[in-house]
Parts: sequence; structure tokens; C-alpha cells
Amino acid sequence: MHPDLADPAPLPAFAGRVIDLVDTIPSGRVLSYGDVAELLEYGGPRQVGQVMSRYGSSTNWWRVVRADGRLPECHQGEARVLHLAEGTPLTSRGVDMRRARWDGVSPS
Repeated sequence: MHPDLADPAPLPAFAGRVIDLVDTIPSGRVLSYGDVAELLEYGGPRQVGQVMSRYGSSTNWWRVVRADGRLPECHQGEARVLHLAEGTPLTSRGVDMRRARWDGVSPS
């Protein structure tokens, strides 16, 4: 097999768990970095942020936000467009966490 066609290296276990959870966040809903760690019962917001920084482009990255709802500074414009398209409740500062936070269990 040509080396360029080989399967990519598997994700580290924690990274895989984070990405799998982020893949389940319903459209129009969000979790904070800390929410993701809490639902996984492992790590913390910084560890989840590191995973999202390295591997998040393969998932619905805009659905993971800061605890106060602020959007990622480097992708703020793109994230806002995606949230608007999904009908995510927003404020002038970012996501309305009271209305948009997903409980991690029930569908949207």
C-alpha cells in the first residue's frame, strides 16, 4: 500500500472519547469544555480544550464553547454563522448558555 493511503494513526483514548461525545451534541445545543470533562468523568476544561485544538476540526467543534458562552476567538465569525444556521440561542457576547446548554442525555 502506498504510504499516503495508509490509515491515519488512531486518536489517543481520551481524545477519542472527547470527539465521540462532541459528535453527539445535537444541532442548536452546546457544551462547555468543563461540561465535556464532567460528562466523561475525566480530565478538565484545559484537557478538553487541548483535544479540541488538536483534533476538533474533525467534529462539530463550534458546539463546544467557554463556560460563559463566548465563542472561540480565532473562529468567532465562523462559529457565529454555524450557530445561527442551527438556531442556537445567542446573545451579543456568544451562546446563551442557560438556553443552549445540552444535558448530555436527552435529544434536543
